[in-house]
Amino acid sequence: MVKKQLIVMTRYPVNFVSSFAQVFLIVFMMIIAMSLFAGGNSGSMGSGIGSVFGGVIMFGFILFMFLSDTLWTIGYNIRWEQVQGTLESLYLSPASKFASLVSRVTITLVWTGFNCVAALIFVTFLVGGLPYNNIGLAVYILALSLSGTFGMGFAFAAFTMAAKQSANLAANALQFVFMGLCAMFFPFSVLPDKVLFISRLIPLSYCVDAFRSTLMGYPEGYPELLPIETEVVIVTVFGLMMPFVGYWLYRIAEKRARIKGTLGEY
Repeated sequence: MVKKQLIVMTRYPVNFVSSFAQVFLIVFMMIIAMSLFAGGNSGSMGSGIGSVFGGVIMFGFILFMFLSDTLWTIGYNIRWEQVQGTLESLYLSPASKFASLVSRVTITLVWTGFNCVAALIFVTFLVGGLPYNNIGLAVYILALSLSGTFGMGFAFAAFTMAAKQSANLAANALQFVFMGLCAMFFPFSVLPDKVLFISRLIPLSYCVDAFRSTLMGYPEGYPELLPIETEVVIVTVFGLMMPFVGYWLYRIAEKRARIKGTLGEY
């Protein structure tokens, strides 16, 4: 199943170019914003407010990219297979349904990971170094955060089976809702109190806060939501439990669709 997903991915080279160009365009806009906060001196990006603001934006951007692509490649692709007419055939075959769902993670890990690394290298060479502290802990937090977002993708795949065409609108809306509530491109301190209360209820918020605070070396005021020890515990629980919860929801939606005979409907 993983090989199949990689083959499909390589059959559309235009998608490679367009998504790569899109990432660099977004990063270029971020660089302009970071330059404004660094007093217009790109060389000062590696220190002071430029370093902190740059870390907040770029490290939040990494998690946003993975969240966005997870919703589309894991969740909405179930819908696309319904449109293609291949989902029902898959369930009539002896192929592993779990492998089919999990294999979609491959595209997100390979392509999105490559885009994120390229974006960080681009920013580093263009405006100076971003802060890279506590690499070991940051990698641990990122891995558990990705595990949690993949679980969210499984849950969204369950929603896709029921919502059908409406899932397209939901995917677009959710990625921007999470972008705002989880403060992926700005500090949590700028959120109104009522919005911040909602943000504290979302485990992904602690993933964002812990990941970028760790890489920035815990500057004054960071992490913003809770002490880093508490945030790491929340991230760990989120990363370990969410894949099982998401897959459990997917199995419920799958069973309901098979009973109703709606697997092939779109």
